[in-house]
Amino acid sequence: MPDTVAPHPAVANDEPPAGRLLRTWWRLMDVRVGLVPAPVFVTVIALTAYFVSQGKVPSDILMNIAVLAVGGFACAEVGKRLPVIRNIGAGAIFATFIPSYLVFAHALPAPLVISITSFTKQSNFLYLFICSIVVGSILGMDRRLLVGGFLKIFVPLVLGSLIAGAVGCAVGSALGLGLHHTLFNIVIPIMAGGVGEGAMPLSIGYGLISHQPQGDLFAEILPSVMLGSLTAIIIAGGLNYLGKLRPDLTGEGRLQIGENDVELSGDPAVRPRPAAEVLAGATILAVTLYLLGTVAQKLWDFPAPVVMLLLTVILKLGRLVSPDLEQGAYGLYQFFRTAVTYPLLFAIGVAMTPWDKLIAAFNASTLITIVATVSTLIGTGFLLARFLKMHPIDVAIVNACHSGQGGTGDVAILTAANRLQLMPFAQIATRIGGAITVTLALIAFRAFAG
Repeated sequence: MPDTVAPHPAVANDEPPAGRLLRTWWRLMDVRVGLVPAPVFVTVIALTAYFVSQGKVPSDILMNIAVLAVGGFACAEVGKRLPVIRNIGAGAIFATFIPSYLVFAHALPAPLVISITSFTKQSNFLYLFICSIVVGSILGMDRRLLVGGFLKIFVPLVLGSLIAGAVGCAVGSALGLGLHHTLFNIVIPIMAGGVGEGAMPLSIGYGLISHQPQGDLFAEILPSVMLGSLTAIIIAGGLNYLGKLRPDLTGEGRLQIGENDVELSGDPAVRPRPAAEVLAGATILAVTLYLLGTVAQKLWDFPAPVVMLLLTVILKLGRLVSPDLEQGAYGLYQFFRTAVTYPLLFAIGVAMTPWDKLIAAFNASTLITIVATVSTLIGTGFLLARFLKMHPIDVAIVNACHSGQGGTGDVAILTAANRLQLMPFAQIATRIGGAITVTLALIAFRAFAG
């Protein structure tokens, strides 16, 4: 902040009361909870209370921008200020799991929960965030090393999955859970790609093969998905802290040694800010690429985020996006990373994170097995990175996303690690890695059943 000269006492005393009052108000407006000015924060709470008293909270974008910003940044600020755990991603953990518990405890009014849930599920809020982060981060990557990074990351992902599966099964069996239960109800769900893309098709497949109710099977495997994701979030936060202590182990969001994004991510003081129309054009580009992905998913049943990712890579490698539009895409990434992450996590906590399912697996044997599986998956990536000339912490964080709760888990894990620019690689770990895991799991389940 620039130096200022205090006004002479006589001048200050001569200032009219209205001027002093205005300056006091300005100081109050500069007090923020996250990004929300304090008076606005209080006003949103009062407005929400009014709508709740009327029995219905609007579920439109206007109401939810305000509510999610207040809730998300408030929870994140609490986590960021707690000693010790603030260093392991407490901001992301609190922004996700505090609202989940508040819904479970009925501490959030039902009309507010209905509003947030309806908005989150109908607006596709999550995928707007993901497409903005993926497109912006890819267009901001070093073109020379882009393909190499995508090819190399499969090595720690595959080996990490195999070793983590073996360790998880060994630990679960040793603790008396049984090999079959450990493999199909704990280890595989952790690496299956989340709820919608992982736990749901797994439970449907298990049910068809074993002739058991799909709902019962889904309830059995969902806690492993959620606790695996929570474990990954905590470890990712710890890895971020380790990176601050050991800078030689991290690329701060870059996978490969020597990777550099000078044009787009240089000194903010000298980097040009994209014009408003360029930023708007980049937004439309990101959304259009995602819509192309949804069409491909309908036609060929291939995950829309992966199609979007591949199209963006083609645009980057072919230099089909102008430098100005690349700047706009990078600016879009920066905006969503700064302004949207914690509100989105709050929405995920309310609408997509059932607290009762999370705590259903809180027994020692299951917890130890989950932690052993996720830790091995992440640790394998960390150890293999040096052999691949990659940064250990960043590779380990991508591996962590393979044990996340789908797209929601990717957001929480990368936020805890302060590395949202790794989202393209996280999508590979979650979508492609999860799809392969589910396919192989159902083949193996049928073999066991036979």
